[in-house]
Amino acid sequence: MTDIKRDIVAKRLDRISREGHTFGHAVPAARTVPLVPFGRSPFVICEVKRRSPSRGDIHSGLNAVTQARHYVEAGIQTISVLTEEDYFSGSLQDLIDVKAAFPQTSILRKDFLTDREDLEVSYRAGADAVLLIASLLTAKDLADLKHYAEQLGLAVFVEVHDEQDIARARPLKPSFTGINCRNLGDFTLDRAIPLKVRPHVDWTTKLVFESGIFRPEEAAWCAEAGFQGILVGEGAVREPRLASQLVKTFSPPWAHHPADKPSFWSRLYERARPGRPLVKICGLAHREDVELADELGADVLGFIFAPSPRRVEPGFVRTLMTRALKVGVVALGPNDPLPEEISDLLEEGVIDAVQFHGHETPELVDAWAQRAYKAVGADTPAAFSLYLNGVAPRLLADAFAKDSEGRILTGGTGQRIPDDVLAALGPRPLWLAGGLGPDNIAHVLATWKPELVDASSRLEATPGHKDPVKLRQYFQEIDHACV
Repeated sequence: MTDIKRDIVAKRLDRISREGHTFGHAVPAARTVPLVPFGRSPFVICEVKRRSPSRGDIHSGLNAVTQARHYVEAGIQTISVLTEEDYFSGSLQDLIDVKAAFPQTSILRKDFLTDREDLEVSYRAGADAVLLIASLLTAKDLADLKHYAEQLGLAVFVEVHDEQDIARARPLKPSFTGINCRNLGDFTLDRAIPLKVRPHVDWTTKLVFESGIFRPEEAAWCAEAGFQGILVGEGAVREPRLASQLVKTFSPPWAHHPADKPSFWSRLYERARPGRPLVKICGLAHREDVELADELGADVLGFIFAPSPRRVEPGFVRTLMTRALKVGVVALGPNDPLPEEISDLLEEGVIDAVQFHGHETPELVDAWAQRAYKAVGADTPAAFSLYLNGVAPRLLADAFAKDSEGRILTGGTGQRIPDDVLAALGPRPLWLAGGLGPDNIAHVLATWKPELVDASSRLEATPGHKDPVKLRQYFQEIDHACV
């Protein structure tokens, strides 16, 4: 498999061998511009970016100074300048020009830096901070470059993507840590990655969410998840209004702080274990079933507030104390708001999130995305794609069924999504519901490797009442499959 990151570095090193670390640009022999602190509030890093390997041309004719001026006028304190030439169409000249035009703005040099001379050139060109990509460097080289950059007076922004990267970064305890939701090996994007990785960052640092931000709602979602900063590239270049909207999101009194209660998504991914799916048991309507599912290790417990044989009243859920997260399932029409009694349960902390399971609009789902997600019929690709670019990083693929009058049945159908339908969804982290039970969960885990599995009716003795034997068998099968 091609590693795009390694290809970029190989071409870059080849150019250095021919052109030197300045790539033929007239970099000053000594720094002539002030060093400006990195990480000032609002910690929104907007990027000067013309293209990328994943998206192709973003703005091929972009003028670096003009773009930077737009950011500065919007209130941006920190600008990232991509200087890689072959894959991103950037240059050191962009950095020199932007810093000369805006000397009091903090400038991050974003490139695939690999040695001390890269850092010296960055300093002379006017960078206030440099990006060091943990996956690109050995632990020894990362430590050496961080130390040398700080000797020069540069701030160091260490980028991680997985636990291996964090293992390299941890001994250095960088003051600024970016978690990139883009995999630089294949340039795929997954906005849940920073939430999965974040619990392993166990040192004091300013955490920055990198990539995948195109709307202010997505930035708010990051802030709610406890990130102190964001780095936005393509979205800020394509949408002129976004920069000022991001400033509002990360400025008092709008900014969220890590001391606030962690978001549903953060708490959910804190429960994730390598090689094992998150487990949701849904349709719980009896206290003994709730207690057993919680005892067996369920990560999420689902309570149905929509018309169903498994429907429960809010008062019942208020009496439950569980280790697992609690989700309320609703099925709304396209013009319905979230019922007040459900939003009250969220505000009170009785439930941790909402599962939308009806005909809700993408706008409603996005409005609640910090504490909600959407279940979609996997056999309706058009509906699936309608919600695919929503703020929430996951959709629950379910085997929807309809009654004799054409109304959607809210879970509990016992039907499984056919394998060919799942295959048609393409490669993506899968949340899977529909017809899961002790007899098929091992096959499903081996075949599809879902991130979350959601079971209900196949674990029942009667509608709404779980069979304790089936419930125990289900967890045993998951345990055996994940050994």
